[in-house]
Amino acid sequence: MEFQQILAKAQNHESFLLANDGQYLGKLSLNNFDAESISNPYGYYGNQYSATSIFNKYGTYGSQYSSLSPFNPYTSTPPAIYLNGQHIGYLTKNRYLGFNNVDPDQLHDWLRANNLNY
Repeated sequence: MEFQQILAKAQNHESFLLANDGQYLGKLSLNNFDAESISNPYGYYGNQYSATSIFNKYGTYGSQYSSLSPFNPYTSTPPAIYLNGQHIGYLTKNRYLGFNNVDPDQLHDWLRANNLNY
């Protein structure tokens, strides 16, 4: 996804994940049918085999050893969380990274708490 498209998503107050290298990682939504949703197990961003999914345990964005993965407890470069177009924190297992971070194992609870059902 191009930078202009990501910028448009932020300007449209959308909620999404953005990797530290600029890779769009999907819409923050519980919708299992939305092609861009991280909750869609058949989409690019929710599929456990997709290169752009945080749920691919062997991929750049899902491996516990990758510096770009939320599952690496030591990373200083986890994916950024954009809620309604605003950068509000990071999706990370690193408890020492700062404030407003979401543990990736609690992500679906966080989506529910923020009414991201669409």
